[in-house]
Amino acid sequence: MSFTLHGLGVSGGIAIGRAMLMSHATLEVSHLTIAPRMVDKEIARFEAAVALVKSELLTMKETTEHAPAELAAFIDIHTMFLEDPELVDKPCEIIRERRCNAEWALVQQMEHLVGQFEQFDDPYLRERKFDVVQVVERVIKELLGRPGKAVLKPAKGIKEESRIVVAHDLSPADVITFKDHRFASFITDVGGATSHTAILARSLAIPSVVGMENARSLIRDGEQIIVDGTRGVVIVNPDPRVLEEYLLRKNQIELERSKLKRLITAKSQTLDGVDVQLFANIELPGDVPISLAAGAEGIGLFRTEFLFLDRGDMPDEQEQFEAYKKVVKGMAGRPVTIRTFDLGNDKDIRPDNNANDRVHTNPALGRRAIRLSLAEPRMFQTQLRAILRASKYGPIKLLIPMLAHAHEIDQTLAALEQAKSSLRGEKISFDENIQVGGMIEIPAAALAVGLFLRRLDFLSIGTNDLIQYTLAIDRSDEQVASLYDPLHPAVLMLIAHTLASAEKVGIPVSVCGEMAGDTALTRLLLGMGLRIFSMHPSQILQVKSHVLKSEINELTPAVRRMLRLDEPAKLREALEKLNS
Repeated sequence: MSFTLHGLGVSGGIAIGRAMLMSHATLEVSHLTIAPRMVDKEIARFEAAVALVKSELLTMKETTEHAPAELAAFIDIHTMFLEDPELVDKPCEIIRERRCNAEWALVQQMEHLVGQFEQFDDPYLRERKFDVVQVVERVIKELLGRPGKAVLKPAKGIKEESRIVVAHDLSPADVITFKDHRFASFITDVGGATSHTAILARSLAIPSVVGMENARSLIRDGEQIIVDGTRGVVIVNPDPRVLEEYLLRKNQIELERSKLKRLITAKSQTLDGVDVQLFANIELPGDVPISLAAGAEGIGLFRTEFLFLDRGDMPDEQEQFEAYKKVVKGMAGRPVTIRTFDLGNDKDIRPDNNANDRVHTNPALGRRAIRLSLAEPRMFQTQLRAILRASKYGPIKLLIPMLAHAHEIDQTLAALEQAKSSLRGEKISFDENIQVGGMIEIPAAALAVGLFLRRLDFLSIGTNDLIQYTLAIDRSDEQVASLYDPLHPAVLMLIAHTLASAEKVGIPVSVCGEMAGDTALTRLLLGMGLRIFSMHPSQILQVKSHVLKSEINELTPAVRRMLRLDEPAKLREALEKLNS
């Protein structure tokens, strides 16, 4: 029987193949009471399991030198969890206090940590809860005496390149296990756009759909599956007509991808000779090779939050410096824009804080991003000094997130001068003229953009948050996700106002949100005056292909007429005409 499942398409393309189910361990463990004399032995059993899993991860990383950089980075995250007192010391305390078995103590602490992660505002951080679960699952397997790698159940007679992995979730370690294989697709019950599965699928250019809820239980081994990673659709046992249609679409996509690769060395310029810069957004230093391979002209957004993940303290200056330096040297003279960390007060970067003090009704509107940096001057100085030191090795721009007030800029510039002064005193060289820019992601900042243009060297529009704040929609809340609309007239007005205001005074502006990588909006943004796009590396060539076929002289007047419309239906009709 044919049926269709819907999820979140996180890596585009079409895969057609046969299901290969991946088994997964259950975390439903028994609660046992142990004798007082057995407590120390139970703790030792737990510590031995943690040590063994950590050793396995380290060995796995050493033997995967040819795997994508993201895989090694996520193994680093899992290894850091196994060094975090919250995950390795707390269960020991629970065992001792409650005289319980190690499995139950670990699961109790895991549930506590998952609850904390679910309160994070940042979707990338929130989805790290899946990493917590996966690490715990590996330790539980050791404790229960069922260690080993992920178990796949391939149906007989199916070629590997036609296999579609169906799992409840995939850990980085699972994907490392598959590194010598060429699977057609991954589909999972859980995960989001910034989950590790999504990031890994994009880096491997494998169509992927996540967040399907019940795919693992509904699909059987060997069933034929169509995965549409662009539309987020999975068709199980398709009828011949649907299969034929998707085979045709798959061949067309593969032909287009082959053509796109020819554009890597092509100059990013419109038909009428206007240069357009295409930069990459990265989350990890290991993203640099992927960005270069896609033809990125630089890094338009380096999200430094990755350095702050999954630890009870802040990475020291040297650790940060090495990470920034690696990115700058890797880009070999191309510009790198480093955003100071964009975390909220819902993330514990100070181990002595009480967790209850960090719970806020709406962390998106709380003390986060630059607000938190300015409230923690020692932490901010550490990051600024590390960024400045790295500027010796290549062109770095400093980007400040979530600005809303002029005094925030003034305080940031004062903090930067303090960091410069301290480095001068230590005779450490850096770029004295490092450029400082600000994120326009709050409507107030867009409306009062003159305040920022007078104080900063460049601007970057973060459309994800700008849309969220303008429309009062939590983009991670599935109940209102349908209302998240980049074509809302108010959103377009704010972007257009920012671009026009900056153009008058000669200040460069980029867009680094999801809109920059959406080819349906490329011509619209060009017509609005945007000349710097920053996006996921996998989107660069597609956007470039649209740039090469555009003519600014035609787009500009058409977009001006379009921006006068305030009816959503008419706006979408005008956009279709613009792209035709």
